[in-house]
Amino acid sequence: MKHTPISRRDFLKNLGIAGAGTLLAASPWLSAFSEVMNTSNEKCRLAIIGPGSRGRFLMGFLAKNPKVDIVALCDIYKPSIENALKLAPNAKVYGDYREVLEDKSIDAILVATSLSSHCKIVLDAFDAGKHVFCEKSIGFTMEECYRMYQKHRSTGKIFFTGQQRLFDPRYIKAMEMIHAGTFGEINAIRTFWNRNGDWRRSVPSPNLERLINWRLYKEFSKGLMTELACHQLQIGSWALRKIPEKVMGHGAITYWKDGRDVYDNVSCVYVFDDGVKMTFDSVISNKFYGLEEQIMGNLGTVEPEKGKYYFESVAPAPAFLQMVNDWENKVFDSLPFAGTSWAPETANENKGEFIIGERPKSDGTSLLLEAFVEAVITQKQPKNIAEEGYYASMLCLLGHQALEEERTLYFPDEYKIDYLNHQSVKTSEAI
Repeated sequence: MKHTPISRRDFLKNLGIAGAGTLLAASPWLSAFSEVMNTSNEKCRLAIIGPGSRGRFLMGFLAKNPKVDIVALCDIYKPSIENALKLAPNAKVYGDYREVLEDKSIDAILVATSLSSHCKIVLDAFDAGKHVFCEKSIGFTMEECYRMYQKHRSTGKIFFTGQQRLFDPRYIKAMEMIHAGTFGEINAIRTFWNRNGDWRRSVPSPNLERLINWRLYKEFSKGLMTELACHQLQIGSWALRKIPEKVMGHGAITYWKDGRDVYDNVSCVYVFDDGVKMTFDSVISNKFYGLEEQIMGNLGTVEPEKGKYYFESVAPAPAFLQMVNDWENKVFDSLPFAGTSWAPETANENKGEFIIGERPKSDGTSLLLEAFVEAVITQKQPKNIAEEGYYASMLCLLGHQALEEERTLYFPDEYKIDYLNHQSVKTSEAI
């Protein structure tokens, strides 16, 4: 899928939400754009730490932003640097991120390195007075995520995470409709992300296997939970405006038995305090159903990735079709079939409606990065964005721990922060 930037004008127009108050109530982080007309002559001097495939994907948007100067690139893998220089030919090259942080002229860093390296880089960056955009999951452990969030709070520096759905028009409009009660009471959220591929990158030398394919090894990665679930679990807290209290699940390597040690098949069930459940499932040996979040209320269902919603009650069929259906039912009702004593309920043929009229050509990444740049320039942290990123990471890590330990786990009290239905506690024991 080709990702194209979304202009702010088209973004707000497509949402079709009346009034800034309603928009900000559903997605308060959009306040990052409140001073956009006053920053046209400002620049964000940015360093990219980890310009691999994901880092360069993000650079593709940043390089087109007139308010951004990509002034530094840092990586130990030469091919990544060479490819990144094609997007930022004037950037200074580093092999050690600590040297980047010593440059007082750099305003912010973007971290797109392997997961296990995030925490140290981010903590050092905050201490060096830099603003931070960190790809998800932000930390390798829950304890790391907590330290990173608290450092953001204590230094007052801008902190964004790679949760692009927060800026995706489909999701923003869907959440506004959900919060308005359009689909009734939400009783279940089902999420899944399926692919068919080994997730491997080509390796020029065996000694670079773990450097390049770090996602496949527990030493550096938590696999499907931190790479994919992190996006989708955030939808639950956004839609229900609370954090689930416990999780259970199972993970296994069922197909790609090629030396990796992270799971290629996972299932988790998250349970909220009222019994509502949110599931996450992922396999990477079958892509037929792709990815989706199905948010189900008693009046309707939303599938924001597809960009559609469906009401439970739909308009009756045209008179002629209704007559044909009635006739067919009478014919078959008279035949002596031997079958079940219950009527099977199958998915109906409701085609649904588009949330914003059409499926956008991008997923919010361009607007997420633009918002980060605006926040760095104005030095104003948008409300809730760091907290949403924090809990997205915490939930996927808690889920991964449940898979590893094969038991139900509750969200630890010591890692709760003041957000939604959670309150921070100074001293407590993990449940």
